[in-house]
Amino acid sequence: MTVSPNDQHKTESSGVLTLLDDLIAKARAAGADAADAVLFDSASVSLAHRLGKTEKLERSESGDLGLRVFVGKRQAIVSSTDRSGKALDELVERAIAMARVVPEDGFAGIADPEQLSRSWPDLDICDDEEPSSETLIERARIAEEAALAVEGVTNSEGGDAGWSRSTIAIAASNGFAGTYGVSRQSLSASVLAGTGTGMERDYDYDSKVYGADLRDPAEIGREAGERAVRRLNPRRVKSCKVPVFFDPRVSRGLLGHLTGAISGPSIARGTSFLKDRMGQQIFASSITIVDDPHVKRGLRSRPFDAEGVEVSRRTLIEDGVLTTWLLDLRSARQLGLTTTGHAARGTSGPPGPAPANVYMAAGKRSRADMLAEIKDGFYVTDLMGMGVNGVTGDYSRGAGGFWIENGQITYPVNEITIAGNLKDMFLNMEAADDLELRFGMDAPTVRIDGMTIAGM
Repeated sequence: MTVSPNDQHKTESSGVLTLLDDLIAKARAAGADAADAVLFDSASVSLAHRLGKTEKLERSESGDLGLRVFVGKRQAIVSSTDRSGKALDELVERAIAMARVVPEDGFAGIADPEQLSRSWPDLDICDDEEPSSETLIERARIAEEAALAVEGVTNSEGGDAGWSRSTIAIAASNGFAGTYGVSRQSLSASVLAGTGTGMERDYDYDSKVYGADLRDPAEIGREAGERAVRRLNPRRVKSCKVPVFFDPRVSRGLLGHLTGAISGPSIARGTSFLKDRMGQQIFASSITIVDDPHVKRGLRSRPFDAEGVEVSRRTLIEDGVLTTWLLDLRSARQLGLTTTGHAARGTSGPPGPAPANVYMAAGKRSRADMLAEIKDGFYVTDLMGMGVNGVTGDYSRGAGGFWIENGQITYPVNEITIAGNLKDMFLNMEAADDLELRFGMDAPTVRIDGMTIAGM
């Protein structure tokens, strides 16, 4: 009898949920007032191909589970890779013993039954078919050869291809039990252009749930090569204050600064520069930012959160106004609010808020139109360093890219710093109309006026 991948997945899901239910039952019998458990089973393949030769082909498999128990208002978390009966008994014993001696946490606890997700949509976020090693080698080979074929490219760091698949299962003593699979396929190319001390490096890559949705390997390689060549013979510029354009490759990082600043724990601790800004305009009125966990084949899609709570599409920024925090159960209780279904967790730590698929809505003007009115400006394609202060909003990053003169992107620029404050940057932001949903956190080209360039 032939077993379909879908039937096999259902059988595996049933097995891991039974394992977690049994673990929770043991914890309750041992004295836990409440408990939850998570399990991750993963397999991955990674391949590196350089200068016509396969340098690495590795496959790995892993399995891990975590148990969280509550004794009154005290909680403890333990994890294990051993799923034998004896090991799980010891896991429960250790967790209960730890929970009885740790300090109380008045905000900790699992979800109430009415908060639980009871049904969820098919998000199509798992491809059960594993690509062959020959397929991965061919993708990497084509990408690297296309990059090396670009005039001016002189060396290669290689083409990399990969695949991974994970099963995620969550169960709790409040009656929740759910499991789902996620998969990823990726492809990248990285090459160098020029010679001697004048060499420049650049790359291109793509990642999708299904390999069939990946961009053409030749296109990825060609783009990597062309980007490297465009960076040759960079100049430095004098310090000034000009409009700065963020290429989509780096503009999505601005969304990361936002989601970090509106994360519940930061708000509850008072350590965010946006802590008092709920309901206020913090972006230009043309900016809308959405968090959507239900994107079909989305890289950050999920049917429920890590506490079994229902998830839904939310507009984080509407016409420039901040509308919500990102909350898990604990931070919601600290703030006297209701969880927004953003809990995420691993096996060895408690849940914490994390966004799903976040994107900044496309603007009304094209990048070309926005550039056309700029006499002098800077177009950023690369950012370095971690110079962002989440408490004050101060922003200072090393940057590379291209100078803008009379509405045109001209010569490459490097070894400069761009600086400002995120409060001002958000308010002075304009989005172009070139949004592409590719990576789970996406933004179009973004223009921010009045940033400081520290150069010569």
